[in-house]
This record gives sequence, C-alpha cells and structure tokens, in this order.
Amino acid sequence: MATAFLSTVNPFISSTLPSSSATSSSSSLSIPLTVYPQKQHARRQQTLSKAFSESHPTSLLFTRRGLSVCFIPGLFLSLWGTGLFNTNAAVLEADDDEELLEKVKQDRKKRLERQGVISSSNKETGYLQDLVYQLSKVGQAIDNNDLSAASMVLGGSTDTDWVQKANIAFTKLSFSPEEKSEVDTFNSSIASLISSVTRNDVESSKSAFVALASAFEKWTTLTGLVGQLKGL
Repeated sequence: MATAFLSTVNPFISSTLPSSSATSSSSSLSIPLTVYPQKQHARRQQTLSKAFSESHPTSLLFTRRGLSVCFIPGLFLSLWGTGLFNTNAAVLEADDDEELLEKVKQDRKKRLERQGVISSSNKETGYLQDLVYQLSKVGQAIDNNDLSAASMVLGGSTDTDWVQKANIAFTKLSFSPEEKSEVDTFNSSIASLISSVTRNDVESSKSAFVALASAFEKWTTLTGLVGQLKGL
C-alpha cells in the first residue's frame, strides 16, 4: 500500500513543483543513502577500539615494569641506608664501650695508687684515729652542755697538736677536689666550733660540731678510709 502511495505521489510532485523543489525533494528522498557512511564510521571506531584493547596489556605491562624500575632502586637505597645507619650506630657504640673501658681502667689505677698511699701512711692514719678520739670527747661534752670540758679538748685555737696533725694527714691523703673541699669545710667548722665554745654559746657550738663531723665523715668516705678508722 505504501508503495502504491509513493508511486502516485511522485509524479504529482514532479509536475507541480518547480525544478528546485524537485531537486530538494529528490535530495530528501535520498537521505537513506547516507546511512552507509555512518556504518563505515562505526566499523572504523570498532576497529580502533579493538586495536586499543589489544595494545592495552602492553601499556599495562610497561607501566608495571616502570613501577618496578622505580621501586627496586628505592628499596635498595632504603636497605642500604638502614645498613649504613646500623653500621654507624655500631661504631658509636664501640667507641662508647672503649671510652667506658678506659674510664674503668683509669679509676682502677687511681684506686690502686690510693690504696698504696694509704697502706704506706700508717703515721697519718694514726693521726686520723686520734682525731676521731678527740672529736668523740668534744661531742660528748657539747651534748652534756659542758662547754668547759669541750674547751679543754679543743684548746683556744686551731693550733692544737691533734688538729695540726690531722691536717697533715688530710694534705697527704686528699687527691680529688671534692676531698680537698671537705677538708676546707672541716677546718672552717672547727674554727667556728672553737669560737662558739669560747663564747659559751651552746646552740652555735652544736651546729658547728654537726658541720665539722659531717665534713669529716664525707672525707673518709671519699678517700676510702671510713672502714679503716674505728669509732665512725
């Protein structure tokens, strides 16, 4: 039916329309013929898509290889850096061990030298033992508020024989600055004690005696004599 309709209409259009209209009509009727180029274009796109799909694994493989190339040197450098750090740490630790060992050796050497000096200083050790005895009597007198008895032991100045002999021992057996500092504290404290006892000042005498005894105890601990003197 559609074919019959078209065969009837076309002669009418050709006889009634101008030539330009006929040409236009003829062009409009030829539109279906343009489908073929579109089909060719679609086929071309399919061909390109297939070609891209076939080449895609190669690109992916290349990308993976590129990542491997970038990753492996980075990993190697990281491991190398860690090894270098561990090596440096080991070197520093070895240096610390050597310094510690050297310090131990020096301390042992000084201790042996001190022990040798003390062993050969029997006279000086005797002076110090007498000092302990004299201080014990002074302490008992002050504790009993008997400053006259304390004054008799101390004398009127630091020129007392047992004080002078004690300082001889201090000079010979003091090695470190700390030990010498405690000797200075002892001497200043005994001078203060003598002055307080002379003034009959009980409280000041007690404070001075505590400072004196503390300095002497620290000195004997530093020198290692604390175990060799009786009465401490």
